[in-house]
Formats: sequence, structure tokens, C-alpha cells
Amino acid sequence: MFTTRPTLQGTFGMVSSTHWLASQSAMAVLEDGGNAYDAAVAAGFVLHVVEPHLNGPAGEVPIILAPAGGEVRVLCGQGVAPAGATVAHYRGLGLDLVPGTGPLAAAVPGAFDAWMLLLRDHGTKPLADVLAYAIGYAEDGHAPVERVGETVETVRELFETEWTTSAEVYLPDGRAPRPGELFRNPALAATWRRLLAEVSEETGRVEQIEAARRVWRSGFIAEALVRQARRPTLDTSGERHTGTLTAADLAGWSATYEPPVTYDWRGWTLCKAGPWSQGPVLLQQLALLPPELPAYGSAEYVHLLVEGCKLAMADREAWYGDADDVPLDELLSESYNAERRALVGDKASYELRPGSPGGRVPRLSGHARVPAPWEPGFDALAAPGAGEPTVARSARTAPEPEVAADGGTRGDTCHLDVVDRWGNMVAATPSGGWLQSNPVVPELGFPLGTRLQMTWLEEGLPNSLTPGRRPRTTLTPSLALRDGVPVMAFGTPGGDQQDQWQTHFFLAVALRSAVRGGLDLQGAIDAPNWHNDSFPGSFYPRGMHPGSLTVESRTDEAVVDELRRRGHDVQVGEAWSEGRLCAVARDPATGVLSAAANPRGMQGYAVGR
Repeated sequence: MFTTRPTLQGTFGMVSSTHWLASQSAMAVLEDGGNAYDAAVAAGFVLHVVEPHLNGPAGEVPIILAPAGGEVRVLCGQGVAPAGATVAHYRGLGLDLVPGTGPLAAAVPGAFDAWMLLLRDHGTKPLADVLAYAIGYAEDGHAPVERVGETVETVRELFETEWTTSAEVYLPDGRAPRPGELFRNPALAATWRRLLAEVSEETGRVEQIEAARRVWRSGFIAEALVRQARRPTLDTSGERHTGTLTAADLAGWSATYEPPVTYDWRGWTLCKAGPWSQGPVLLQQLALLPPELPAYGSAEYVHLLVEGCKLAMADREAWYGDADDVPLDELLSESYNAERRALVGDKASYELRPGSPGGRVPRLSGHARVPAPWEPGFDALAAPGAGEPTVARSARTAPEPEVAADGGTRGDTCHLDVVDRWGNMVAATPSGGWLQSNPVVPELGFPLGTRLQMTWLEEGLPNSLTPGRRPRTTLTPSLALRDGVPVMAFGTPGGDQQDQWQTHFFLAVALRSAVRGGLDLQGAIDAPNWHNDSFPGSFYPRGMHPGSLTVESRTDEAVVDELRRRGHDVQVGEAWSEGRLCAVARDPATGVLSAAANPRGMQGYAVGR
């Protein structure tokens, strides 16, 4: 089978990420004797510099790690809603949705502390060593990818008239970053240099990392973040608001470890973060599959996966959140899924159909209740959002939405995977704190995030805005075991599409591995992909398109015709537009490592030897 590039193989170490500089920086750490966790932290901070339109230090990152010989764990770098972030407060401001930009949408920043815990508990390198790569690119410059400049141009008016601190960084001398020219962020480099200077008095590696965590939570960084949150800022509501983040919120939160949610399927065990993420959606999609599957890539196969995804996403809307009573065991049980599986017919469904696990009655947000029956062509995606977009380009979805003066534009996400020669494995999906999410904090060189936009301003829902609770995130890295042994780490950017594209990827690997004599990572990434939007989007303005199905133009025309005959509202996107997957793997029998990266977007790369 032809692929855009080979599946890399070696025995020393493998890295795959959404930017080649992050991948190579991680590989440099491995070459310098570091392990997979040292490498992941270095790559994570480089991604803040080279993909600032996709993530930042004040964003968030869920991480799944599998230490060699140890247990798989989830490291949660998703911060919670501040103490003052109540439904009553936001409703009192006249809002019925959390704005997609601005300080009202800012959760407690989670990414930095998660990276620090990963380095402290599982890494071997000093903090200065892993930060050196990010400092170098921020201080000395890097040649930005085209999308950085394009994103800045979409918010040029906002930056020049309202978010002027962002213009100072991203429009120096009035020029947006351009490919082939060095772009610098000296303020960010200065922040990390000051951080390192302040922790240098500590003598040990762990002590310096702990000191860095204190600086973030209660030192000069915390002080600057709180000052920024209290500045009136124009957001997607069209009004200027101040945020709710306080010094106490920052000081009182830290990243945490937890066991993964798992599901066994044909000898594989899939590990995901809990229902505070959308991760269990992938597991539900597998649980909904019948014992016998149609031919891979056929219209019947795509139809089956799309309809199963709709059911899983409907359950996400009704049941997922950072609440104590998410009925996850029932949602993944065979009896429940056998009942749900029977709902999949020959025709596309235009309904949002959550189930009733354990006899519970589902409750949906008012924004998710649109009168049935759905009609083909209905489109609730009435305005450009402020969250993570699909990569697809179609007549309905422009490649870059126009942006009004309120900052209504979209960010996206990054991903990285690492496996080292000792068998340590990690998958991480950094996001949030985009350059277009909030004004740059002038003292720091990066903005606050906007993850609270994923919560509902209605009481009593699993994902209602609640102080101290995590907003349900779309960020969802994956780790797969084979016969109980970790063998593959993977993930993708893409908001609500992440667990759609990852399900397709995993099945392509699992169903074709026996035929091809190994894990065909690159072939699975390159295979034509698709997604649907038949459920409320997780980002402002929370729209949906019932019955929609967007496929790449490389999809066989006969398959497209049959899907339309079955009632799907099929949109044909560009040939390489669906998904930005990364993956690494390890064969426990031979010790051979492998890696692959997505060609879509022209910036993801895998490296290794």
C-alpha cells in the first residue's frame, strides 16, 4: 500500500508530534540520555513557542503515561473553574453561554503544573535542560508555519484596537509572522529565564521543579495572571468583562494522577481519561460495534461507525462531566450497548438520542434540544466559534473563519507521543491558551485560556459551570495495550472530532495488522478519514449539524453515493483534510519501536532511530 511516508522503525527512541521542531527537540533529549518523559516535557514547551495559535503555557494538557513495567496512569492537566465562576454570576451578566474568548472563559491554568509533575515524578533531567529548547526558539527565533501568520491576520483588528498587548508580540512593526522569517517571543523567553533564576538557589532537581511550581502558583507568574484576569476585556459576547480567576484559585490547585478508564476489545485494551474528558466516547464507540464488522472502508462500515458515534456523543452530552455520578460502568456494559446497538438502522439518524443507563433519565442542555424531525440541510452552526475546529474544508466550513472585533475565531490543539528504548511510553494533547483566546499577559508573553466555554450555564447538568469542577474537555490522548502490555500511544488535535478520528485510526491498525504483518501506523493515518457534527459542539457558539457527514475527496465515489442513499448529508472536503494523527508503538516481543505522523497540514513529523 502506498503511504505518504514510511512507518519509522528502530530500537533507540521514537517521537511523533504536530510540529517537526517539537519532535526533533524531544529526540535531542533522548539522544542526550533523557527518557520519554524528559523528551515529552521539552517538546511540550517547544509547542508553546512554535504553535502559539494551538496551545500555550496557561492552557491545559491531559497526559497518559505507561512507565516501563509500571501501571498506566492519567495525569490531569485540566484546571478547574475558579471559586467565583458560578452560573448565577454569568447569568447575572446577561449571558446564556460562557463567552468563547476573554477572561470569563478562563479556568485555572493546568498545563504548566502537569508538565512539572511529569518531569518531577518520571523524568531524569533538570528543569533548565528541558526548557532550553523552548527558550532558544523564543529568544533566537524560529521560522513559523504559515498558519501562525494566517491566524494572526484574522485577529489583526482585534489586536490593534483592543488586545494591544497581543499586537506587541504577534504584530511587531505591524507585520504578522511569516514563513521563512525568524519570529521571536522575547517576553516568553524572559519569563522562563526569570523562572530558572528564581529556582536556581535550590540545589536538587526535584527541589527546583517544586520551586518552579510555587512560582507559577503564587509567585510573579501567578500575580501577572491574576492582574490580567481582572482587566476588562472584549470577548465574543460583544461586551468587556473581567474574569473570576484569583490568587487563591491558582494557589489551591495542582495537577493530579488518576487511573485510566479502560475497555477491552479483541485482545486490545484502550486506555482513556475519565468522563471529565470526552475520552470514554472512543470506548463507547468500540462497545457499540457488532461482533462481525462490514468490510473496512465500505459504505456499510462508514455508516456503522458514524451511527455509533452519534449514539456515543449523545451520551456524552447527557452524562459526561466532572461530576460524582457519571454512570460509566453502565455506559460501557454489554447489556446497555446491545440495546443501543439495535438503534442503528440502514438510514442515517437525524436525532440526538442519549440512552438511559441504569434506568436514569437523560437531561440535556436547552442548547442541545432542537425540534425533531431533523431535515437534511439544517445547520445550527450559525457563527464562527472560538474553539477547536475540524480540519475539514467544505462549502459549509471555510478554512479560516472571518473574525469580528469581539475575537470570534477558532483555536486548535497539538499532540505528541514518545516511546524510549526502555519501553516508557507517553501520549499528551496540549491545548488552550491560544494567542487568539485572550490578550497576551504583557509581563509573561502568553495569554490565559478559555476552557470554561465548554460548560453549560444551566444548573444540574453533569457539565454545568461549577466552582472547583473541571470543564468537560475534548482533549483526549490514547494508549493501547495488547494482551495487557502497552504497545501504542496516539492522538490528534481537532476538538469534537478527536475521538472520531482516533477510533477510525485504531480500527485501521487493529483490523489490518494481521493482514499486513505488523502495526501499519502510517497507512492507518493516511487512510481517508471522515467526521460528523450531529451533536452540540463543545465550543462557543455550541452549534450542531444533524445528519452531517464530511468525508475526504479521496473517499471512493461509490461509497459517497451509497452514504447519501442512506440519508447522510455528505459534504466532500479536500483530499487531505480530516485529522492530524500522531502515533508511536513498541513491539514487546522484539523491542522494535515505530512511529508515524500525519501529512495533513504539512507540519506533523515523526523522528526516531
